[in-house]
Amino acid sequence: MSTPYPFTAVVGQDDLRLALLLNAVSPAVGGVLVRGEKGTAKSTAVRALSALLPEVDVISGCRFSCDPASPDPTCPDGPHEPGAGVRRPARMVELPVGASEDRLVGALDIERALAEGVKAFEPGLLASAHRGILYVDEVNLLHDHLVDLLLDAAAMGASYVEREGVSVRHQARFLLVGTMNPEEGELRPQLLDRFGLTVEVAASREPEQRVEVVRRRLAYDDGPVGFAARWAGEEAAVQQRIVAARELLPSVRLGDGVLRQIAATCAAFEVDGMRADIVMARTATALAAWAGRTDVLAEDVRQAALLALPHRRRRNPFDAPGLDEDKLDETLEEFSGDDDPDPGPDGPGGGGGQPSPDEGPQGGGDTGARPEAGEDGQPQPSGGSEQSAVRASEPFRTKVLSVPGIGEGAAGRRSRARTEHGRTTGARRPRGALTKLHLAATVQAAAPHQRARGRSGPGLVVRRDDLRQAVREGREGNLVLFVVDASGSMAARQRMSAVKGAVLSLLLDAYQRRDKVGLVTFRGSAAEVALPPTSSVDAAAARLESLPTGGRTPLAAGLLRAHEVLRVERLRDPARRALVVVVTDGRATGGPEPVALAGRAARLFAADGVASVVVDCESGPVRLGLAGQLAGELGGTAVTLDELRADSIAGLVKDVQRRAA
Repeated sequence: MSTPYPFTAVVGQDDLRLALLLNAVSPAVGGVLVRGEKGTAKSTAVRALSALLPEVDVISGCRFSCDPASPDPTCPDGPHEPGAGVRRPARMVELPVGASEDRLVGALDIERALAEGVKAFEPGLLASAHRGILYVDEVNLLHDHLVDLLLDAAAMGASYVEREGVSVRHQARFLLVGTMNPEEGELRPQLLDRFGLTVEVAASREPEQRVEVVRRRLAYDDGPVGFAARWAGEEAAVQQRIVAARELLPSVRLGDGVLRQIAATCAAFEVDGMRADIVMARTATALAAWAGRTDVLAEDVRQAALLALPHRRRRNPFDAPGLDEDKLDETLEEFSGDDDPDPGPDGPGGGGGQPSPDEGPQGGGDTGARPEAGEDGQPQPSGGSEQSAVRASEPFRTKVLSVPGIGEGAAGRRSRARTEHGRTTGARRPRGALTKLHLAATVQAAAPHQRARGRSGPGLVVRRDDLRQAVREGREGNLVLFVVDASGSMAARQRMSAVKGAVLSLLLDAYQRRDKVGLVTFRGSAAEVALPPTSSVDAAAARLESLPTGGRTPLAAGLLRAHEVLRVERLRDPARRALVVVVTDGRATGGPEPVALAGRAARLFAADGVASVVVDCESGPVRLGLAGQLAGELGGTAVTLDELRADSIAGLVKDVQRRAA
């Protein structure tokens, strides 16, 4: 077994280390989500934590790590009698991004269950992680249904596996740690809320600290055993402190005044639901135990808020993370626990309280409020003049745009697809391991052969060739490629603010439906890929915000560049289907024969069968209808900015499908 990098040797990252230690003291906090750029010691710190956890006593031979002092009465390997067990280190189990549901929760042997009538259950990673750490790297790339299962098990402390009437339950209490790079896409707010704490990490900009990181890493790579030995004393001290804090935790008292501060803080920051209040209470209690106190102070509440609230305030991916610390301090001061009995020596809101060891400054940041909508009343020059970027109007809920037909791409919520989850639409022979049995089809396949198999009475002989896999239909995420006209004809009519607001609304819709997005813009004499296809819609929003306007309208160049982007993306991800959204007034003025060239470029999309929608930005009393003509060339449909709103037009999806069929 390789020697892990010592936890206490990690340079900086005080928030990250504190959040991990608090979960080690009290797993009821609910885990921690670590968000940050690549190369910031996220995985290193998590793996190092496992060496600090105290050893656990388990029943010998139990695959579910039952505690010999209080064995699980429903353990699939039980029943167990209380008694002596064996001691082993706490495990750290890693969940790979490509794991299946059966790998996570366990699997039943369907063949033995049908042929022999026995419950042959193979435990999954949730069972292996019981009483240890479950680590999910790149949790934002994990399928949503797996994240739901994972967080449900973490919240309930148990895993339930049901396959065709056979039910298995086992305990699954673990410290859940997820890491992610926000540039690769965000988690849905519903899933973010299920993580107890969140930490934003970034590489230090201090040269001396960066030098120390490199020095320690090189020393570790040259001799891991010797390097770890030099930190053994610090590691042992932290491990003993975890044990002491766990023993002290039941004695820590939450006074009514502290509870009021927690409730007032969650209300002040308009956090949805009650989970934040509960997590803050548990985190503040763990902070007090970590500091060796039995009373929770206002400083613990403040620290808990900085760790538990920022990710719960994000309503959509365009909201900046962080917490307004001035507002937090005002709320805590206003609701200071004057009636809290037996306050600490510095009082419940005491500013003189010393922070606990390993507790670093919290980088909550400001609220990062989004700018208000741009004003349409200011005149803008037209023609070829360069214009500065205008602000987007407020986003709105858009009509659902979907790709016709049935795909087999990545799980999402936009278009129909054959998936592992969803409603059952048919059956087929299994290709590889059987995962979802179609019972009726299996019985129908086996029934004609019963006499040949010697069965004359009641019962059914089922063989492998009879087994049928259920075919399920769900939803998939698509590649939504935006082709945005940023020419002078758009800016001259003071429409760019509304256009950006519409694209921002479509981006928000793409985020909610788990799509990849890309952004191609055209203006002047050429087109450019402002954002290659990515899962980070907030990156697309940032590019859109700074998009300048002006110049001619090279519509053909924009369409050709978009066609090339789709060609390359098909090679990388053939299963993900594309939806092209062209945002323009349809005017083509760039290059020779611009209208004819744009028509030929559009017909390339129709020939490839690419689903497309043209958002018509033309306005004014006299309209040429050029966007509608472009939609006809693309084989798609046109919709105005007003019709794009969800409550303004019915049957848009049917029209898209009819034209693309």
